[in-house]
Amino acid sequence: MSTLTLAIPSKGRLMEATAELLGKAGFEIDRQGADRGYRGVLKGMKGVEIAFLSASEIAQNLRDGKIELGVTGQDLLQEKIPPDDAAVQLLLRLGFGAADVVVAVPDCWLDVATMADLDEIAESFYERHGRRMRVATKYHNLTRRFFAEKGVTGYRIVESLGATEGAPAAGIAEIIVDITTTGSTLAANALKILDDGVILKSCAVLAGRAAVLGEPRVQHLKAVLSAIT
Repeated sequence: MSTLTLAIPSKGRLMEATAELLGKAGFEIDRQGADRGYRGVLKGMKGVEIAFLSASEIAQNLRDGKIELGVTGQDLLQEKIPPDDAAVQLLLRLGFGAADVVVAVPDCWLDVATMADLDEIAESFYERHGRRMRVATKYHNLTRRFFAEKGVTGYRIVESLGATEGAPAAGIAEIIVDITTTGSTLAANALKILDDGVILKSCAVLAGRAAVLGEPRVQHLKAVLSAIT
């Protein structure tokens, strides 16, 4: 029997919630090398190793085929893996880590409430400023796909290296695409979510490589987790 590797977040609320969910399902994470070890085993299911990685690394490693299963954010999964890539499948939404990926603009843009409004002002913005509107985000692929779907072309992406919600006030960008849970941080930075600007309603998910989906251990894990989520 070949060993399967299940990656879970290495720290924080996502790690705690994943461990709690697995515990409810009758499994226990045995972390090797004390609390800071990066490997472990899943007690209650033979032949399943645990890898502790960041949520972003989990999505990347699933894409690259370095792990068979992983718990990560749906936002990161869809950012890292193109929709036409059938090699990785979302198996189950786990019901924790909920957050929305949204398009937000300054409150003072009174005439901009929808993505269509954004498209309408793109040309006049270019005429006034001699450049395209800037969108600060860590979600380059999700942003490009969503803007293309909505027919918005008059923009360019700038990399967000820090607190994305502060980009407009800092003069780095006019628009942001970011993840939010309550919207309070956006409001505190004088930003509003466009009426049709929710790109994705994300949460923690279990994802796996398509090549192992028929494996009995994978089917069992999905079944028991599905029964309690």
